[in-house]
Amino acid sequence: MKLNLLEVANGELIEAIISKASQTDLPKKKDGWQFTWQKLGKIEGADFYKLVTIDNPDMVQGVLMLTLVNEEMLYMNNIEVAPHNYGRQGRYDRVAGGLIAFACYKSFELGKNHYLGYLSFTSKTQLIELYENKYGATFAMGQNMFFDPEAGKQLMKKYLTININRHEEE
Repeated sequence: MKLNLLEVANGELIEAIISKASQTDLPKKKDGWQFTWQKLGKIEGADFYKLVTIDNPDMVQGVLMLTLVNEEMLYMNNIEVAPHNYGRQGRYDRVAGGLIAFACYKSFELGKNHYLGYLSFTSKTQLIELYENKYGATFAMGQNMFFDPEAGKQLMKKYLTININRHEEE
C-alpha cells in the first residue's frame, strides 16, 4: 500500500509503502523501540506490517500489529513509530497516521457483519485525546477506542495514495 510521508526538515513528500513484515523485518528493542517486536512477532494469528520509504526499504519507519477477533472484528494490538521519527525533531511525519489509515483499510477487507469497516484498539491513557482529536477515533470506555467506517474513510483519504471508492458504497 502506497502513501506519502512528510520529511520534516524540508517539507518534501517522500514515497513510502506499507507491506507485510516477516519476523526478521521486526525492529529490536535495543535499537530504541518501545515494544518488543521480536517477541510479539511470535504470536500466533497476528499480522505485522512495516512502513518503509521507497528510497530506503531497509530502514523501518513504523510497525503495526493487527489481529482478527472472533473472525469478524479487526483489532489494532500495537502501533509504533520508529524512534528517529518521534515528535517535532523526527525525520518523517505522517507515519502513525499512515499506519492507522492502513489498519482502517484492512478493517474493510477483513471485518465481517456489524464490524465491517470498524477498527478497535486499546489506547494508552495519555494518547486518548490525540486519537480523538487528530485521527477521529471514538472513545468507548476505559481505554477502549475504535474507528468507525466514516472516520476510517477520512483517514484513508488523507494518508493513503489509493482510490477508496470501492469502500464508499459499503
